[in-house]
Amino acid sequence: MKQYLTLFLLYLLFSHTLVAKPFSQTQLSETTGLVKAGNKAVTLLGTQVNEGDKAPNFKVVNENFTPVQLQEFNNNIVLISVVPSLDTGVCSLQTKRFNEEVAQFPDNIVMLTISNDLPFAQKRFCKLENIDKVKVLSDSVWRDFGSKYGLLIKDMGLLTRAIFIIDQQGKVAYKELVANISNHPNYDAALAKLKAMSATKAQASTTDNTPKTDQTPVQEEKKN
Repeated sequence: MKQYLTLFLLYLLFSHTLVAKPFSQTQLSETTGLVKAGNKAVTLLGTQVNEGDKAPNFKVVNENFTPVQLQEFNNNIVLISVVPSLDTGVCSLQTKRFNEEVAQFPDNIVMLTISNDLPFAQKRFCKLENIDKVKVLSDSVWRDFGSKYGLLIKDMGLLTRAIFIIDQQGKVAYKELVANISNHPNYDAALAKLKAMSATKAQASTTDNTPKTDQTPVQEEKKN
């Protein structure tokens, strides 16, 4: 009991230090008709981001409440796996799936999992499930990510399930807003897109590093 009280007090301390201003969902735009929870339609708060858009920078925190921003991964391809809560079955499986898939990609591919779980809960989950390759981050402090990507579920305080892939130019190259938050995302489609983007980048890098030969025509020796 003493341990949990200590953790709670630490959370209050960090929250007070990190929060710039109180979060108010009344200031956010609303979107309906995109997502359901079971048979019930839910309202999403924030600005919808679509494929081809410039990916908004956002600020979340890691397990130590250290701020992490999207711009820290500039020039990388970034897959963002969004889940409502790591303590549920589908969210757990989704996170473990991407953690397993990281190994098949080069170092310039970054995978993030973002939820509104507290960093304490995320740290416990990662240790229990051996999640050590994807970066698990929390939007619980500012709700900055959810607001800028239109993913906050109104009156629930959770993020809806989604997948985003951001290319090395910082644009949204892939988006899946899962129609029912109880369902899995389309792993095959997301991974296929990631593989195609990775292959394209690798090919471009190889082309750039190919030694250039002297293209100056060789003049024939003049005959006497």
